[in-house]
Amino acid sequence: MAETAPEGGFGLYIHWPFCASKCPYCDFNSHVAEAIDTGSWQAAYLSELDRYGRETEGRVLNAVYFGGGTPSLMEPALVGALLDRLGNYWRFANDLEVTLEANPGSVEAGRFAGFRASGVNRLSMGFQALNDADLKALGRLHSVSEALSALDIARAHFTRVNFDLIYARQEQSLSAWETELHRALSLGPDHLSLYQLTIEPGTAFGNRFARGGLRGLPEEDLAADMYFLTQDICEAAGLPAYEVSNHAQSGEESRHNLIYWRGGDWVGIGPGAHGRLTFGGRRLATWTELSPAKWLAQASDGAGEGGGGEAGRSQLSASDHAGEYLMMSLRTCEGLDIARYTSIAGAGLNPEKVDMLKAHGLAVESSGRLIATRAGRAVLNALVADLLPD
Repeated sequence: MAETAPEGGFGLYIHWPFCASKCPYCDFNSHVAEAIDTGSWQAAYLSELDRYGRETEGRVLNAVYFGGGTPSLMEPALVGALLDRLGNYWRFANDLEVTLEANPGSVEAGRFAGFRASGVNRLSMGFQALNDADLKALGRLHSVSEALSALDIARAHFTRVNFDLIYARQEQSLSAWETELHRALSLGPDHLSLYQLTIEPGTAFGNRFARGGLRGLPEEDLAADMYFLTQDICEAAGLPAYEVSNHAQSGEESRHNLIYWRGGDWVGIGPGAHGRLTFGGRRLATWTELSPAKWLAQASDGAGEGGGGEAGRSQLSASDHAGEYLMMSLRTCEGLDIARYTSIAGAGLNPEKVDMLKAHGLAVESSGRLIATRAGRAVLNALVADLLPD
């Protein structure tokens, strides 16, 4: 009898590391390559699916996510070959979600019919902005008109389509973001991912910022005003936040991302992919090589330390597991299951700290759950740090 993740569900993440260009704000494991040997990559992915499939055989698969990089640059036949292999090992949930990230360039848009035929049933599109000047500043290769055209094509093939926007951009005013957000909502989305621009070390933006060259970023108070305005507008439009940066109509939440936020299990395949697997009450973290060439070689010849393309795995301590669950669950509007946290950590939350957060309007307790309020989610890092044991 196969072991099932105790709570939170079970998913599969497949990382495609290649992009047409590297965006200056991006700190994901993405690379530009002139030529890609699709056959070698397919064989490596299938080998990894077989390896993890044998280890977790019989579990109920709730969601599959093709992330990157730019997975819409994959050949639909490659996506189909991977999806066809899943039934050899896992049972499918009745509402199995299969998401693929896409950029709205015309080349990728032409592949949408092929992805749908391969088994993808949800598309997540990286718009990032709805004006051409800001798209150029963000290093995006598409225009607004191309994005809107791609959205029409996507909706012709998929009933579930998400798109992303970034706010708190250079020289962006509160009123400009309000106008842009209303325009996004006028497109009738059932799910929106709305991220505040963060300047990450090691990115082109990070390097420019360190040299004092990234001008016009909003002050902290303006960025906070943008966050709260986003909550108000989306909630009024019927897309309330169900997680810090994600808004959806009821029932349209990302099932794959909920696995992360609910502390479920997932297999992570591809360069830089991480996973979490539970066996006999032991919570394991898995990771892979960041380099596409190194990962491909390891997955092809089984040379990774963890076998195949896996660079390694380790058992999480009770405190690390509990801290991870605390951090992820408080991102959501359903919050943290207090009894589950206590079971993982071996001790409950500090009641004095919980009472202090409640007194300051940063958290509430309801039906055995601790839930960060809207104000609490705006300062989530500080809230989590305060709750973690000393």
